[in-house]
Amino acid sequence: MNSAATLHAVPTPSAPALVLRPWCAEDVDALVGAFQDSALRHWTSTPVENDADGARWVRDQQRGWVAGNRFGFAVLEAQPDVAHGQLVGNVVLKEVASGKPSAEVGYWTAAHARGRSVAPRALEVLTYWAFDTFGAHGLERLELLHQEDNRASCRVAQKSGYEFDRVLPAAPPSFPLDGHLHIRRTDS
Repeated sequence: MNSAATLHAVPTPSAPALVLRPWCAEDVDALVGAFQDSALRHWTSTPVENDADGARWVRDQQRGWVAGNRFGFAVLEAQPDVAHGQLVGNVVLKEVASGKPSAEVGYWTAAHARGRSVAPRALEVLTYWAFDTFGAHGLERLELLHQEDNRASCRVAQKSGYEFDRVLPAAPPSFPLDGHLHIRRTDS
């Protein structure tokens, strides 16, 4: 699977619609801006400090689409009369392989968009897309991992129907603290 997809989350009474689409070079400035947030940098493993880092990060996302094993989506808030929309987050489906029963999801929300249910809404759309797209190829469950002290990610998992499965032991350096594993199955 290497054709790009554009996904949509409907508006809510308190938040505009979301558009999820593959990352592109035009997103670099907004990406670098989002990574100025210390909280985002704390929870993500790849630093994006300047335009070169941002361009590299976007190219990595594009390579995942071409390889068919990682599908990163820029999450944009749909705005009337604006073609591109404002970047509010990222969702990703990773470790996808034909015949493999599980894959992993991840996400982040830009600081200016927190508290508007961006991550749960985007994750819900990504979840349905993943099962629709890869279920026939053996995908049965999606795994969501986060550090135990990341309470916001735990809330997103719960809101999105990812049930707590177990505590995972720390695995430094990429996972310095114990973590939570949440799972969503095709039949949930």
